[in-house]
Amino acid sequence: MVLTGCVPSEVAAPATPSRFDFAGQVTRVVDGDTFWINGQRTRIRVWGLDAPEIGRAGGSTATAQLAGLVSGRSVQCRMRDVDRYGRIVGQCWLPDGRDIAATMIASGTAREYCRFSGNYYGTC
Repeated sequence: MVLTGCVPSEVAAPATPSRFDFAGQVTRVVDGDTFWINGQRTRIRVWGLDAPEIGRAGGSTATAQLAGLVSGRSVQCRMRDVDRYGRIVGQCWLPDGRDIAATMIASGTAREYCRFSGNYYGTC
């Protein structure tokens, strides 16, 4: 028997920004790591990103930075999980291909959420 085209899951190519589970226009930025797409119907918690909470030092800055990146723009996300609040935890990209978490981390307004990212962004 000859098998062709089979790739074991442990060596399969990682997902790329060409395969998404969710896409839509950002209609509200909640804080520095959470936004809504398509109205209230889809709440996205950005995977791999940990921003200060609103009311904490840096929280307003992180929220403003994320709003500047995504407000009113179309984003595409790959679902990674669902959190305890029912939000989709997604790795998300801007239309130009930039990873939202990587962009926020590079700006210095948020950091990599190492507990969940496994050093994906290389800053842990």
